[in-house]
Formats: sequence, C-alpha cells, structure tokens
Amino acid sequence: MTDSLRDKFIPFATILLAIFIAWYVLAIAMNAPFQRDMDRRGNVTSGTVEFIGKTLSQPKPIVPAPHQVAANFFENTFLRKPTSNRSLVYHAFVTLSSTMLGFAFGTALGISIAVGIVHVLALDRSLMPWIIASQTIPILAIAPMIIVVLAAVNITGLLPKALISTYLSFFPVAVGMVKGLRSPEIMHLDLMHTYNASASQTFWKLRVPASIPFLFASMKVAIAASLVGAIVGELPTGAVAGIGAKLLNASYFSNTIDMWAALVAGSLVALLLVGLVGVAGRLVDRTMGARGA
Repeated sequence: MTDSLRDKFIPFATILLAIFIAWYVLAIAMNAPFQRDMDRRGNVTSGTVEFIGKTLSQPKPIVPAPHQVAANFFENTFLRKPTSNRSLVYHAFVTLSSTMLGFAFGTALGISIAVGIVHVLALDRSLMPWIIASQTIPILAIAPMIIVVLAAVNITGLLPKALISTYLSFFPVAVGMVKGLRSPEIMHLDLMHTYNASASQTFWKLRVPASIPFLFASMKVAIAASLVGAIVGELPTGAVAGIGAKLLNASYFSNTIDMWAALVAGSLVALLLVGLVGVAGRLVDRTMGARGA
C-alpha cells in the first residue's frame, strides 16, 4: 500500500469504525428499555452480555444493529429476484428512473437559467433572487401540491416524481454554471474582444470550457438532490414501488430493519450516481486536454 493510499484509507477506516461503534452503542441504549420491560414481564433475569445480545437481536427494534441491517440488505438484494416487489434492486430501479429523468430536466433547466442570467442583466437582477428564495420552501410542502395539481390533469406515474427531483436539482446546477460562466478573467475576455470575437464565439470558446469543472461539481450535488426528490415524491403518491414506498410501507408496520436497509440502499445508489458523474467529469476533462493530478 502506497503512502498516498494509506493516508486516504486510514482516516476513512477510522471514521467508519467510529460510526459502527456509535451505532451499536445507540442501538443498545435505545432498545434496552423495551428489553427490560420484556424481561420483567417474563420474570427473566439476564446477565449483562446476554442482555446486550437480546437488545441487538430484537425482531422490531427501535434502532436496529448494523449486522441486522446488513443481513436484511443482503437478503433483499442478492437472495431475491430483481423483479420481486420485496427486492431492493427492484425498488432502487423504480426510484432511479424518476431520479435520472428529474436530473436531466434539472440540469437542462439549470444550464438554461445560468446562460440567461450571465447574458441578460435584467434576469441577473430579477431571476436570481427568486431562484434562491425557491429553495427556502420545504420540499415536503411542495411535493403534495405538485402531485395533486398534476393528478387533476391526469398526469401521474413517473413525471410528477421527476418534476419534484427537477425542483431540487436545478438550483445547484444554475448556481454552479453562473459561477463557471463568469470565471474567465477580464484579461481573457479582453483578448477575445481584441480578436474581434463575437459574443457567440466568446461563449463557446471561452466561457463554456471554463465552466465545465463548475458544471460537474454542481452536478454531483444535483444528482444526490434529485434522488432525495424522487424518494420524497414517492411518499404522497401512495406508490407501491420505489425506495420511498419501501420506507413508507416499513414505517406502517414498524419494520425498522426494512426501513434502515432501504436507507442503506438509497445511500449506495447516491454514492454510485455521484461516482458516475465524477467519472464523466474526468473523461470530459481529458477530452478537453486537462492533465491529471
């Protein structure tokens, strides 16, 4: 193991170990009162080790232990058919569909808004404050409104969830692209002016290449926000499939282990999507001639 890899791995492993220790401690502390009550009702006397084991093996614990979540995740991911409605792969794919559609809409909308703001002074002064203000409204308040309004015009299914994802994902792209399009130095802009370059030539040959790193950095935030929007969008729709539907169904029946396993599945999907955006960004950088660190 090289020094650079060791320097990255050791801090990551230390933090991960601390999280797991804290998780086990929390599970024991939160599940202990219920276990004491069960032992008292059954006139059972348990030693410390036995008692801790019981708190970490309850069928419906308040906080499931990591090994319980891992076992549930493994079972519902690898031991079930991907088409089964109990499979996390199936639910993740349903959520991923609306996530990607909303991300595509949000990215296109964010880039369009950024281009308008950079080139039209009136939009910069009037639109940007409203864009920022739009993000102060809780998505949980907006999601049911979007669902109800679209259902009134017979638009249901994938599109309403995608629009909720769009609402969350366009903002980081818009802000990042505005910063990127304005990143060229005055000297470079003056040089383009000296060459008698048109506004279109300056945009495509200077502003757009300079904005690419900002775009992909903002897209990493946007893709994660889009996934959150898709999950939230599944909650008020009464959806029967998707990570949000899985969470809602588990909460109805107090299946906390299922709930946490679904959260882990959502987290892994988010990590995968962010990683893919990062890879795409590096490929674009190489195509444009950027050198790796």
